[in-house]
Amino acid sequence: MKITKLLIALALPWGAHAAEDHAPDAAQANNPLANMTAFNMQNYYIGDISGTDKDANQFWFRYAQPFSLGESNWLLRASLPVNTYPSAPDGGHQTGLGDLNLFTAYLIDTGNPAISFGFGPQLTAPTATENSLGSEKWSAGLVNVLFDASSPKIQFGYLASWQHSFAGEGDRSDVNLGAFQPFVFYQLGGGTYLRSAPIWNYNFQNDSYGVPLGLGVGQVIKQGKTVYNFFIEPQGSVADRGPGQPRWQVFAGLNLQFN
Repeated sequence: MKITKLLIALALPWGAHAAEDHAPDAAQANNPLANMTAFNMQNYYIGDISGTDKDANQFWFRYAQPFSLGESNWLLRASLPVNTYPSAPDGGHQTGLGDLNLFTAYLIDTGNPAISFGFGPQLTAPTATENSLGSEKWSAGLVNVLFDASSPKIQFGYLASWQHSFAGEGDRSDVNLGAFQPFVFYQLGGGTYLRSAPIWNYNFQNDSYGVPLGLGVGQVIKQGKTVYNFFIEPQGSVADRGPGQPRWQVFAGLNLQFN
């Protein structure tokens, strides 16, 4: 379960407006580098975990805040999960906080306001309330994000990350984990869109990996100065090796952006 725990540490008035009124908000509503304060509540229900006959759940709180240092622009994102995982030996589940992940991305001026590009450091802290709900390791690494909204119809990009443990409990396995999250959003009009944003992972420590694919739908609604983005996206594994990988899961959430 350790891979699943760490990874998912790195992915909307109602019908009253015309499609063209929604388009600018819908195009930027899924931009992880948008120049807006954001608060996300996202949930992964994992129906089948490789190596077990159990299910699991991760509920994420995510907060993003743009800020400036001198003439440079940055984005800080904090992510904290509430994990529900199978617990041995009784066969039940344990629920509690998982490990806190922070990353800061330096936003590069691409010369095109529709294209966002950033990179920077990340840090994962062992904040889990139970040993089985986290890695018990301090980890650090790098994050790189691209979002291209040049087209009002199709937006795409990726979030790539890598982290390695540098301190923590000596009897726990080291962390050496890479992840790549490609995403694409297709606007249907009226704030409704199709989406795909799976997370592919590779564990350099034990050569395990997971490659899911997903297809979902979302709805963006702007009310006052707040953009509401509801979505649901079933995902299934097309390739995986090793225990702790989700064979199928349902990714759903509500993302809020504040102007």
